[in-house]
Amino acid sequence: MKVGEGLGGKLMSASEAVERLVKDGDLVALGGFTVSRNPMLLAREIIRQGRRDLHLAVHSQGQALDLLVGAGCVARLELAYAGTGRFAPTAIRFRRAVEQGLLQVEDYSNQHMSLRFLAGALGLPFMPCRSGLGSDVLNKQGFGPELRGQGHIPLHKAIVGQNPFSREEDPVVLLPALTPDVTLLHAQYVGDDGTVRIKGLTFLDLEQARAASRVIVSCEEIVPAARLRADPDQNSLPPFLVDAVVHAPYGAHPTACHYFYDYDPRHLSLYRQAAQSDQSFGEYLRQWVLDTPGQQAYLAQVGATDLMRIKANSTLGYAPGLDRR
Repeated sequence: MKVGEGLGGKLMSASEAVERLVKDGDLVALGGFTVSRNPMLLAREIIRQGRRDLHLAVHSQGQALDLLVGAGCVARLELAYAGTGRFAPTAIRFRRAVEQGLLQVEDYSNQHMSLRFLAGALGLPFMPCRSGLGSDVLNKQGFGPELRGQGHIPLHKAIVGQNPFSREEDPVVLLPALTPDVTLLHAQYVGDDGTVRIKGLTFLDLEQARAASRVIVSCEEIVPAARLRADPDQNSLPPFLVDAVVHAPYGAHPTACHYFYDYDPRHLSLYRQAAQSDQSFGEYLRQWVLDTPGQQAYLAQVGATDLMRIKANSTLGYAPGLDRR
């Protein structure tokens, strides 16, 4: 059996996966972190297919979120942070959309978003915690009362109540669960049975996948299942949680994929400049997304020299000596 045949109908192109599994109005969770393992190929394909009215839910996201917001695909967003570090301490198109009233946003802390996805993964309606007591994170709401209880928006941002097991005054915060329609992830490896292995930090990827109705995983390599069974403690997600697998070398570019490539400072700097105005951002979208039919064409535009520049050291997992300016 050839590698990948065991995936059967789960092995798809990015175009097929998005067409089948991502719908207008969906609640979409994005895996990865600010400049690490963003599902960039899948985000670009969502833009090409013209998805609209998406409701994004992330904890700390960067490039994929900003691209989707800038392209007009997103109507609502729940998050803890959006940015790409020094390239954009606050994601540029995200900030402009908020300032111009084009995006409805509700913010939580990183712990809040982590616990909300965990609640969804456990099949619980809410998760108690103590985070945020005494802060405006719980007092200020981004979604107005007219939106509460509509679609994926919970009736309350959070509820502060009394610990029912204590006789003393003991407030606790109840956070509504997040249950995405679809979660998009990028991983290093997927076995030809659908097993997913993420190397390095997994961030909230695993909880986001377990909480979702549908999961699309793009990956650097598809490998024989026996290779992943040899050390099963290193595996991240079982096959039955995965609905589509997209073989996508450099599928997280320009963000990093641990052990494969570092983030691309040249491209992130290029994006930072392009994102400053509607006109230059529109030109970026045309050049790098709309007029670029797929991953091979995208990588050809990036160029072999730049791809080699960010190639990761196989032991360290990143590119030592990379000029990160």
